[in-house]
Amino acid sequence: MNSTHNLGFEIMWQAVISCDSKYDGLFFYAVKTTKIFCRPSCKSKAPNPKNISFFITPLEAEREGYRACKRCQPQLDGISYDPHVKVTEEVISILTKNYDKKLSLDELALEVGISGYHLNRIFKEKVGFTPRMYVEKIRMDKSKALLLSTPATNTEVCYQVGYESLSSFYKAFQKHVGCSPKEYRKNKKES
Repeated sequence: MNSTHNLGFEIMWQAVISCDSKYDGLFFYAVKTTKIFCRPSCKSKAPNPKNISFFITPLEAEREGYRACKRCQPQLDGISYDPHVKVTEEVISILTKNYDKKLSLDELALEVGISGYHLNRIFKEKVGFTPRMYVEKIRMDKSKALLLSTPATNTEVCYQVGYESLSSFYKAFQKHVGCSPKEYRKNKKES
């Protein structure tokens, strides 16, 4: 331990191996073999206890020649930095701009630099939907807007919002809106 800390080695070590975010901002740990320092909550692989040093501030770790972890970004201010928020925001931006294109989960995951499995899990945890469900919601919102604001046919709307077949468009529309596109347009124009 390079800097003394009143928590003690055992408490800090337990915080590191359990990725306990309660200790974020109280101390940082560095791994001698990788020359990287992290927050206690970092989800990277637990290091060997004999290869770690503890620091009170990121600046102390940097002075000792360690560089900040790209995953948990310990050099950023704030105790509650959550790298998943940035990933989620990136995915929302990509989906919003490309809702009319076919994007697989793996392609989306590659864009943000994590596996498809983790992307699905993280996104659902933060947003409440999987990326596929989220893009379907965007498509439904766009469909409803187009049905009410343009003379486009149901078929034209279907392809404009990214569906590849009318049957999948009608099925999704019925599921999310509770009626067919034709009924939706008619009911909204009457009200």
